Amino acid sequence: QVQLVESGGGLVQPGGSLRLSCAASGSIFRVYVMGWYRQAPGKQRELVANIPREGRTNYADSVKGRFTIARDNTKNTVYLQMNSLKPEDTAVYYCNAAIRTFTSGPNYYWGQGTQVTVSP
Repeated sequence: QVQLVESGGGLVQPGGSLRLSCAASGSIFRVYVMGWYRQAPGKQRELVANIPREGRTNYADSVKGRFTIARDNTKNTVYLQMNSLKPEDTAVYYCNAAIRTFTSGPNYYWGQGTQVTVSP
């Protein structure tokens, strides 16, 4: 059994910052790519950023230069530092990870989502 638990969402004013965290736990053998997606009301879920276990990070054009993704492989945790937030960043943010357990995988897992609201 694998769980992804997110934290760090909330309400922030335009121009402000938030840091999201997502920790994977359970019978994990190895965590491969980890990433963040978001879904705004009435819109499809979209990739925000992802990071392989080793290698180059990938960002949506809309967040380049403002958001930074990082991971700690010793803690199976991924972070998303969000700076210069805009109202259009308002969405539910979901963590996603490709994980191999001791019995199967790799399979993709999702967190429960954390609300980020950017408003004056």
